[in-house]
Amino acid sequence: MPLSVVILAAGQGKRMNSDLPKVLQPLAGRPLLRHVIATVRRLNPDNVFIVYGHGGAEVQEALRDEAVDWVLQAEQLGTGHAVMQALPMIADQDQVLILYGDVPLVSVATLRRLLAASDAGGQAAALALVTAAVDDATGYGRILRDAEGRLAAIVEERDASPDQRSIGEINTGLMAMRAADLRVWLAGVGSDNAQHEHYLTDIVAAAVRQGGPVNTIRVEDAAEILGVNDKLQLAEVEAQYRRARARELMHAGATLADPTRIDIRGEVTLGHDVFIDVGVVLSGKVHLGDRVRIGPYCILSESTVGAGTEVRANSLIDGAQVGEECVVGPFARLRPGTVLARAAHIGNFVEVKNSTVGTGSKANHLTYIGDSTVGSGVNVGAGSITCNYDGVNKWETVIGDGAFIGSGTMMVAPVSIGANATIGAGSTITESAPEGKLTLTRAKQTTVENWTRPTKAIEKPKD
Repeated sequence: MPLSVVILAAGQGKRMNSDLPKVLQPLAGRPLLRHVIATVRRLNPDNVFIVYGHGGAEVQEALRDEAVDWVLQAEQLGTGHAVMQALPMIADQDQVLILYGDVPLVSVATLRRLLAASDAGGQAAALALVTAAVDDATGYGRILRDAEGRLAAIVEERDASPDQRSIGEINTGLMAMRAADLRVWLAGVGSDNAQHEHYLTDIVAAAVRQGGPVNTIRVEDAAEILGVNDKLQLAEVEAQYRRARARELMHAGATLADPTRIDIRGEVTLGHDVFIDVGVVLSGKVHLGDRVRIGPYCILSESTVGAGTEVRANSLIDGAQVGEECVVGPFARLRPGTVLARAAHIGNFVEVKNSTVGTGSKANHLTYIGDSTVGSGVNVGAGSITCNYDGVNKWETVIGDGAFIGSGTMMVAPVSIGANATIGAGSTITESAPEGKLTLTRAKQTTVENWTRPTKAIEKPKD
């Protein structure tokens, strides 16, 4: 049966006190709405409709890479009215799944249960919705049941009596049904309520009157249905997201020094016996091989780290490929295009950009390697720099296998250092250095006799 997903994303989000549309507020570095779309994709839907309103152009621009159909709700007249805007594009035989752009944590498993509850023998024969039991139901519609426990209606909080407000079972807003039925039910929804809006929840009472089955499933983890209306709720959703991702890593075999102090903002895969210390941020696609150790307060983004490698405290790895048995940091920075071969060492306050560093090579202190090819077994001394930029162009430095670069060396690219060459400390290399030889550039050291440092004049005290 074809599946059409309708995601409601037209709300203004006034309580956010932000110029950014609510569905673009960031969760783990990505807009709320993108999280919902990513979850939906795993259901393989035939169509995804985004009903937008406030900040529509900005929302569409931010998600221009998503293959979705955009539907304008020009006037915000309620959730029922929002769904009506998408219905003309949905065939009667489609199964419709209704979600919200500001409810980002719902799981694929819950959505599959919901779809199954609205599907009988291959035909979407029921209205199905997700409910939850919560300690504080403030702000949510309440589930009303008849004497036999069957769902009878949903009442929004603004329209609920005191007794109804004491009910702890809430409507999450997540629904599934056949498009043909939805069309009939919405046609009878009015706006005689406190907000004078067309409530989507009113279709429940219509379905009950029609006599068709109305099924509910209760979400196991209430965090899945948390909505975001202000920055406090955004922070709570972020915390729940972190907890869930930390649990995933631990189930996959990682040891986390403190599961509450890790921030996962992307897709992380890992091998066996990985250890991750506190304050680590993992962003984008990150792969950690067997026995990798990540020290405290490191940031890794769009990178791979080979088996047995140690990344020491406060290091930044972005767009890099780090080989096996390497040591990185502390306070190292690997920028995009960096490739470290097996057993390379990049030490404290060393920066590498768009460069390959060969097997067993070391740059342990205060060094910059940019746009370079460094062979195997190379030692780059402290304070050395590849001078790769002339103000307009980037130039390459090539350092051969076994070369020794003395401390404080400036290599002015384009330049090459031969295999097994030695560069004397404090040299400025502007021409290729031959392999196997000592090359150095130093001015003659002199001592100036009878020279004294300038001193400040001593002011006389005023009378």
